[in-house]
Amino acid sequence: MEQSNADAEGRRARGTASVVLGLVIVAVLAWLIFGPSEIDPIAWTPPEAPSLTGQFAQNNVLDSIELRFRGQLLGPEDIARDKEGRFYTGLANGSIVRIARDLLKTELLVNTGGRPLGMEFDAQGNLIVCDAHKGLLSIDPEGKITTLSTEEGGVPFGFTDDLAIATDGTIYFTDASYKFHAPNYLADLMEHRGNGKFLKYDPATKTTTKLIGDLCFANGVALSPDESFALVNETWKYRVLRYWLTGDKKDTWDVFIDNLPGFPDNVSSNGKGTFWLALANPRNAAADGMAPYPLLRRVVWKLPKAMHPAAVRYSFVLGLDARGKVIHNLQGPGGSLAPVTSANEYDGKLFLGSVEDSQFGVFDLAGLR
Repeated sequence: MEQSNADAEGRRARGTASVVLGLVIVAVLAWLIFGPSEIDPIAWTPPEAPSLTGQFAQNNVLDSIELRFRGQLLGPEDIARDKEGRFYTGLANGSIVRIARDLLKTELLVNTGGRPLGMEFDAQGNLIVCDAHKGLLSIDPEGKITTLSTEEGGVPFGFTDDLAIATDGTIYFTDASYKFHAPNYLADLMEHRGNGKFLKYDPATKTTTKLIGDLCFANGVALSPDESFALVNETWKYRVLRYWLTGDKKDTWDVFIDNLPGFPDNVSSNGKGTFWLALANPRNAAADGMAPYPLLRRVVWKLPKAMHPAAVRYSFVLGLDARGKVIHNLQGPGGSLAPVTSANEYDGKLFLGSVEDSQFGVFDLAGLR
């Protein structure tokens, strides 16, 4: 009899545990589906990713790049050069460092207290910086910081990203996402709602104007050599847009190149007809597969980060001509530098930056046709 009572008690306990577990599972599922979320996704159907063949044929050209300051510079996202031939880059800790012409030593110029990303020198020798947290900044040769712009239309910038400066001093730049801030860029990818802007700053009037809105992570910016158009990367849509600055199409935009094999980050012009486009990572099948299903993305975003779409270490840079045709295809499956977030040409060499790596790369272009 005692054994029977014990068995009955055991069954009741197991039954109670099963009910509790079931209720917990239901509660978790209800929270995942109906609970508050950081993101508010919308559906988007991406084009089928191009294979790494033909103009995108896989190669290992970038696996042999020269790496400078290994382990010493965390997050050198972009690299600018002054008139004296010295180089500058912004780091993850907010520092902007000056690098000697021979690439042998660095010195601190200033710490912005934010996250400096894209940068370029203006005609007066000031370093103009897109700081993800602080906005559009001007830094003089002694390191004095002047804030140029922090908002447009009453909306504060959330992720000031990259810029290009015209000969008249106009600064064309991007706010990648007014909603999500660095380094929370993946939330913007998962939402895919179009929180980015392409903007211009007029130094004469000190005004900021929106040129294109509703962009899915507005990223790199470059000007054509004749300044007839500007390029702006729309990262989450795998494309580069062209905004016309002169001519019959002035103040309109079209697509310069579409359906890229990776996520376009920064873009630069070498001033001689080539645009260097850094692809931070190859296309992600999981991210593309979830794109048409907002509820699925909302649920996945609440799961542990280990279950989110993951990047891979892969070096990838494309060279484009003035019509958007691919003329150079540089890859490094070994990921010696990754992600590559910028590519700037100086004296026949390509300087490659990375927002996450702890060094930058230098690639000699002499061997390219």
